[in-house]
Parts: sequence; C-alpha cells; structure tokens
Amino acid sequence: MSTLIIGASSKPDRYAYEAARRLLAIGETVYPLGYRAGKTAGELDILTSIPADLAVDSITLYLRPELQEEYFEQIVALAPKRIIFNPGTENPAFQQRLQAALPQAEIMAACTLVLINLDQY
Repeated sequence: MSTLIIGASSKPDRYAYEAARRLLAIGETVYPLGYRAGKTAGELDILTSIPADLAVDSITLYLRPELQEEYFEQIVALAPKRIIFNPGTENPAFQQRLQAALPQAEIMAACTLVLINLDQY
C-alpha cells in the first residue's frame, strides 16, 4: 500500500512528520509532498511536486483548507481509493468536490495517527 502525504514536514514535532514515521513503521510506502524540499521521517526526501507516474492508494492531508484547492486536479488524476482530511484540514466544500469527481473514493475526516493506532489504516 502507498500513501501520499500532502503537507509533509521536515520538523519532527509536526503531525505530518509523525504520520510519515508511523506509516513507514507499518510497512506503507510513503511519498511526502511539501512546499519546501528537505527530509522527513525515515530520511525520505520531501517532494515539491507530484511525479507524473505516481500511483497511490491513499492521500492524507496536513494542509490548511485555503491551500488545498491548488491540488484538486492532481488529486483527481491520482484517483486514490481513500482521502483523509486530518484534524484542522476539514474542508466540506472541497471534500464534496472531490467526492463528485471521485465517486469510488472513500473521503473521510479522520486522524491518520489514530487510524494507525487502531489498526484501521
């Protein structure tokens, strides 16, 4: 399974960093995407753009609502099975647009870290 983290961070005190660390620990392939290049958990390079050939099962958002719109077309093109809006990223209008564009996707407001802890990821 593979996950794209939108809003990845090189700062260990950020939830996106911890999500990368825990996803790696459960064997997930992780693609961290952020505004600034750097390293995140597992010494993964933070991508500053989505590779054209990327395929992912899940996308987990750690990006404030006002910054999400610029990723709409890219998210739709990836056609993930699941999109997780973590606490603080909830955006009902954006979630509805994504659901209309990706009717097969599970779009949820949840916490990636909690899902991992409950073995529901």
